[in-house]
Amino acid sequence: MMKAYVFPGQGAQFSGMGKDLYDNSDIAREMFDKANEVLGFDITKIMFEGTAEELKETKVTQPAIFLHSTILAATLGDAFKPDMVAGHSLGELSALVANKTLNFEDGLKLVSKRALAMQAACEAEPSTMAAILGLDDDVVENACAEIDGVVVAANYNCPGQLVISGAVPAVEEACAKLTETGARRALMLPVGGAFHSPLMEPAREELAAAIEATTFSQPTCPVYQNVVAAAVTDPAVIQKNLVAQLTAPVRWTQTMHSMITDGAEEVIEVGPGKVLQGLFKKVDRKFPTSSATLEA
Repeated sequence: MMKAYVFPGQGAQFSGMGKDLYDNSDIAREMFDKANEVLGFDITKIMFEGTAEELKETKVTQPAIFLHSTILAATLGDAFKPDMVAGHSLGELSALVANKTLNFEDGLKLVSKRALAMQAACEAEPSTMAAILGLDDDVVENACAEIDGVVVAANYNCPGQLVISGAVPAVEEACAKLTETGARRALMLPVGGAFHSPLMEPAREELAAAIEATTFSQPTCPVYQNVVAAAVTDPAVIQKNLVAQLTAPVRWTQTMHSMITDGAEEVIEVGPGKVLQGLFKKVDRKFPTSSATLEA
């Protein structure tokens, strides 16, 4: 049976995340301790004991999710045998560590730089995102194209669920227009900025230098990258697509279809939450999904 391992993105964090791994695995303890050293602060204390507000801090959120996912994958041992991997937005970096394209320390450094660069871009211009439910993708794309201002399709999450991203006035105008068009909901999201839009260009430029200075190795299995929604195994192409990811849309709907078309028979979510399993169920209600768990 062909197994696809998928890795969640921002928003899946919760207080206490990863503590069971730390308490029950020598591998996990070693990796968490290394993470504290690399980041220069005690992220494990915040993950295990911090409040929801503390977990929302820019320097914490993305590394915390990355750590939970990559350390869980490392503790699975021989049980972790992916035929393909993919990650939603931030989760793509977790996937690239899991399939050995990146080593753990390099991946963590890139995640930390990514979080801080994105925060700086958010502060440069008021921007936001909104979830549009119940419309076909092309209807949403066309509406965004007609608006005078920066607003684009950013996250193709599943059929009938597309997140748009851009400058605040343009996103508000798009929401009003799409509600009139027949959207079931047009919901402004509580996010700090316009992720996966042209407004992330300063962050992309900053992160590009770090990505290009990092070693990318031959992966142990294909990664289905957000930018192309297709299997990639060439380290140079993986690197190029990762640079493009910050300003390009997350083509998750297309990624799920590609993985299934290419033979995936089961999806295992590695990390906090079950969001990605739910999205696969929107594509095929009967598709087998599960969460990765540490073997006692």
